Amino acid sequence: MHGSKAEQILTNSRLHSALELLGWSAFFADQVEPAEADLVPRRVASVHRARIEAMGDTGSVRLELPANANTADFAVGDWVLADPLSDMLVRRLDRKTVFKRRPEVGRAEQLVAANIDTLLIVTSCNADFNVERLERYLIMANQAGSKPVIVLTKADTADDVGAFQAKAEALQRDLPVVALNGRSDDAGSLLSSWCGVGQTIALVGSSGVGKSTLVNTLTKTDAKQKTGTIREHDAQGRHTTTARSLHAIPGGGWVIDTPGIRTLYVSDITDGIDTLFSDITELAPHCRFRDCTHAHEPGCAVQAAVKSGTLAADRVERWRNLVSENRDRTPVTSGPRGNKIVRKKKY
Repeated sequence: MHGSKAEQILTNSRLHSALELLGWSAFFADQVEPAEADLVPRRVASVHRARIEAMGDTGSVRLELPANANTADFAVGDWVLADPLSDMLVRRLDRKTVFKRRPEVGRAEQLVAANIDTLLIVTSCNADFNVERLERYLIMANQAGSKPVIVLTKADTADDVGAFQAKAEALQRDLPVVALNGRSDDAGSLLSSWCGVGQTIALVGSSGVGKSTLVNTLTKTDAKQKTGTIREHDAQGRHTTTARSLHAIPGGGWVIDTPGIRTLYVSDITDGIDTLFSDITELAPHCRFRDCTHAHEPGCAVQAAVKSGTLAADRVERWRNLVSENRDRTPVTSGPRGNKIVRKKKY
C-alpha cells in the first residue's frame, strides 16, 4: 500500500475528494464531534502486532499509538481520527460493516476487515468447491452487513463451469456468482460493478483458490502479492497471504486480501443464518407448532416442502447443524460481574 500507486489514484480524480476516494462518506463524517474538528480522518491500510499503517488525503502514514492501544482492536478498513501534526491515533469511528470470526480455540472473536461494501467469497472450480464452507462464508457476510458475491476462479480449467455456478447460485436468494480466470485481463471488468470509486471489496476463501492472483490482476501493480501452487489431488494450496492489507484498484476502488481460512466456525450470527436460509425460515411460521424443530412434528411446513420436492432435505439438515453450532458456540453474558459462560440459547 506504500508508494506512488495509491497516491496517484488519490490525486488523479477531479470529481471526488481524496477522502471520498478512500471510502469516506456521511456515515463517518456524522460521527466527528465539533471538538474533533481539528483532527484528520485516516483509513487503516494494514495492522501489525506493534504498528498500524493508514491512508489519508495525502497518502500513506504510520500512526503513532497511545500507550494503552491494542492493535488487535483495529481492522484493515477502519476509519480513525488522528492528530494532523503527530499522526497520533485519537479514536476509531464506528464501523459501517465488520467481518470477524471466532477461532476454534478460545472465545475471543478475531477481526478480519471493516467497512467492506462487497465481500467476494472466492472458491475454485475444482475439489476446493465445498457447499458447507461457502454457506459459512455467506453467513458471515450476511451478519457483517456486506453484500456477498461468490467468485469461481480457475474457470478456464473446468470441464463444466455451469455446474459449479448452478450449485453456488442455489445457496442464497439473488446471490451473484461470477466465474472467471483470475489471471485474465477481463477478470477486472467482470468484477467492475463492485469496484467503483470509493468502494471497498474484501476477498475471503481457503488457501490455493487464487485470491492473491486475483488481487494482482485487480490492482495491476508491479509489487505482486505472493502466489502459491496447489496440490493437484485435493486442490489444497499453500498459505501465501499472511496478513490483511488494503490495496488500490485503478479506477478508485479498494481491495482487502485476507489469509486463507479453511475452517470457519459460526457464532453470534443468528441473523446471518436466517438470511442464508430464508427459504426455510419463511416457512417456519406456517408450521402447526411454534416450537417446531422441523424434524418429526405433524403439520411441519418445512418437512412438507421437502416431501413435495421444493426444498432439499440435505439443505434442511445443514441448516439444522448450523443453528445448533451457533447456539452451542455463542457465549452468553451471565453470572457474577457479567462473566461470559457458554449457555445454550433457544433459537
